[in-house]
Amino acid sequence: MKEIRKPITAITMGDPAGIGPEIVVGTMLDADIHACCKPFVIGSQAIMQRAAGVLGKTLQYHLISDPSEATYEKGVIDIIETGDYDVDAVRWGEVGQVAGQMSLDWIMKSIELGMAGKVDAVSTAPIHKQAIKLAGCKHPGHTEIYQDVTHSPYALTMFSCHKLKVFFVSRHMSVIDACRYASRERVLEVIVNIDKEFQNIGIEHPLIAVAALNPHGGDNGLFGTEEIDHLIPAVEEAKKLGINATGPIPGDSIFHLGKSGKFDAILSLYHDQGHIACKTLDFEKSVTLTFGLPFIRSSVDHGTAFDVAGKGTASYISLAESTKVVSEYAAMMTGRNQQQ
Repeated sequence: MKEIRKPITAITMGDPAGIGPEIVVGTMLDADIHACCKPFVIGSQAIMQRAAGVLGKTLQYHLISDPSEATYEKGVIDIIETGDYDVDAVRWGEVGQVAGQMSLDWIMKSIELGMAGKVDAVSTAPIHKQAIKLAGCKHPGHTEIYQDVTHSPYALTMFSCHKLKVFFVSRHMSVIDACRYASRERVLEVIVNIDKEFQNIGIEHPLIAVAALNPHGGDNGLFGTEEIDHLIPAVEEAKKLGINATGPIPGDSIFHLGKSGKFDAILSLYHDQGHIACKTLDFEKSVTLTFGLPFIRSSVDHGTAFDVAGKGTASYISLAESTKVVSEYAAMMTGRNQQQ
């Protein structure tokens, strides 16, 4: 059997004034990362040296302009820089335009490499929404930037936390708007996209469970009719398309069932419904994945943590998990493509 090659995984440094540089240092020194992929950093060597200093680490750097030049040796940080910046203007824990521009440039470089087929996966450290806005970005965050710049028809968000694989109908909108947004058409569309993406990684006929919106799944209309009007019809239509869908299943039990591995995927109807379940189970190992792009992308599920930036106390576990998980999925995609 042909051995599946290790995916090439880019790690963006995130906002240089936040904890991103520190957790990138920890991740790049983790032996498990080098065992599952070929990692390199898109960021700033000067910023990384600053972060290594607060962590008491001495690192070796290998400045590259292309992933093909990387050595991928543990202890040697292969790093791509994107320009000359006023690094002195970047101060730990402070929102700044320069920091916002740096984090945006690193994202854009990862997209450039991904679109060119030079990386298989991207693992992103956290950015700061106000900083990127100061730098002129009109998008609210990573996912929207990646979808827009890659011209992808959709960007499908999935939370990975142990055996829980949770997708979302909506993400950043008010709860009342999210309830209205979860229409029959939109729920069906997401089910179809989940099925497609899982088929692409070699999961044949994945069992997709749809969460209910109301208590007890509406109890036959006693506590709301959204299940009757939208969710049940969406699941039935998906079944007619040959998709292995089930539900709606009440929100107070679906995640418990998913934790035991009963489903391949769960479709959460709004942001907090799925986030609370995953983060309660294991906050540090809750990782966000984005499907539907020309490459697969992941992110930590925490922010820039300006309050502790530069203190050397931030845990890198979430970024390490993000990098491992996205590399595992990239390897599955590579293996699938090799078989076809």
